[in-house]
Amino acid sequence: MLYLHFNPKRSSKSMHMDQKRIPRHIAIIMDGNGRWAKERGLERVQGHIQGVESVRKVVRAAASYGVEYLTIYAFSTENWGRPSREVEALMKLLCECTLDETPTLLAEGVRMRFLGDIDALSVEVRQAIRESEQATADNKGLTLQIAVNYSSRWELTRMARLVASEVAAGQLQVEEITPEVVSDHLVTAGVPDPDLLIRTSGELRLSNFLLWQLSYSELYFTDIYWPDFDEKQFALAIEDYQRRQRRYGLLTE
Repeated sequence: MLYLHFNPKRSSKSMHMDQKRIPRHIAIIMDGNGRWAKERGLERVQGHIQGVESVRKVVRAAASYGVEYLTIYAFSTENWGRPSREVEALMKLLCECTLDETPTLLAEGVRMRFLGDIDALSVEVRQAIRESEQATADNKGLTLQIAVNYSSRWELTRMARLVASEVAAGQLQVEEITPEVVSDHLVTAGVPDPDLLIRTSGELRLSNFLLWQLSYSELYFTDIYWPDFDEKQFALAIEDYQRRQRRYGLLTE
């Protein structure tokens, strides 16, 4: 079994980090598990298993730094096209980790949320997700959002259908559709947009992840494969973010 035990009080803070400028919401595209395994002569699933260790480290660090929301891209709608053996292993890993870690996350004050087309998942996975969300619903610490069977195109299509249904029912006028209305119909409704996106493994793309929400996020790319990404790498990403000046399309002078 894989365990995500952590104690936020044990995670040391970087000497170079401004504790007053910690990103409120960090999103991560966890990439490179398969290549990490291949370079070591291992099966791809071993990369995913090792990747859970990195999730543990990053959750610990995020909680320690006072990050309010951490959203990780665990499984996209496109990932169903991978070999069936790998998909089955990923779903099993997701189910086991969710069930095993919920008691610890509950005790540490972490709230669990899952984003995506959850209804399309197996009964076992849906049950594990439901139990975890219900058990941690009242926690007030870090909110850990796991995107499973998710893609932005799916999310935006879902949003468009919801808005269209409200217009058709006379509950919403076309001229009342604003960016705020769109945001309120996304699966991330009520959650602030990410301040920082981290992507590992050297790839320089968003891969259909939170495209609406990342409009003004700072982007950080690293060549490090996800299984090798740890607290130090996470701190470096935040420090890089803190050196940037966010303008939101405006002038600063």
